[in-house]
Amino acid sequence: MAEHTIKAFDEEIDRLRGLIAEMGGRAEAAIENAMLALQRQDKALAAQVVADDKRIDAIEAEVEKLVIQVIALRAPMANDLRDVIAALKIVSVVERIGDYAKNIAKRVPLIATNTRTLEPIALLPSMGQVAGEMVHDALNAFAARDADLALAVVERDTVVDDFYNSVFRTLVTFMVENPKTISECAHLLFVAKNIERIGDHATNVAEMVYYAATGQTLPERERGADLQAED
Repeated sequence: MAEHTIKAFDEEIDRLRGLIAEMGGRAEAAIENAMLALQRQDKALAAQVVADDKRIDAIEAEVEKLVIQVIALRAPMANDLRDVIAALKIVSVVERIGDYAKNIAKRVPLIATNTRTLEPIALLPSMGQVAGEMVHDALNAFAARDADLALAVVERDTVVDDFYNSVFRTLVTFMVENPKTISECAHLLFVAKNIERIGDHATNVAEMVYYAATGQTLPERERGADLQAED
């Protein structure tokens, strides 16, 4: 009976990790496709990103049900309990990452076709790539219980913050010098802020992974004055 219970628990944990891996993969794809849609001004691809977000939401609900089942039936302890609780928190954060990608995609139809001529937009693809890589590495760290990789993700958050500050300054300057571009630049500022939030949430996942793997919390990160509280 004990062996059967352990096997069932292991299978449930594997299923849990598989669902989070799928959810994370979909969130990564949403980020990449949202940025491609922005660069190419591809409204069809942007619409697909918005539609695909429903599957991310569905996986979150499935994980929540599974976590409740595991806690109720298996009563995990110590490391196992930390893993299960981390999984529950992580899916909530990944769902928000998917929402940020969806928000970016929703802006694509609102941005004028001449936006690609704006110099500041050149920074956004690189910023999006770094944020996407952070999400990828944070989820890999969870799958492998890799505290070192999680820590590396946390340390990379400053790169995205620096990108955001640079984009913000560039867009504000551009708007002042070219008042006719204010509408387009405002949309791009919104996009940049969503990318910055993706980086913050990837960092949150990494912090959870670090705690699950080590039982220790990381020191409070320094935050810029321009950042708002977590939503």
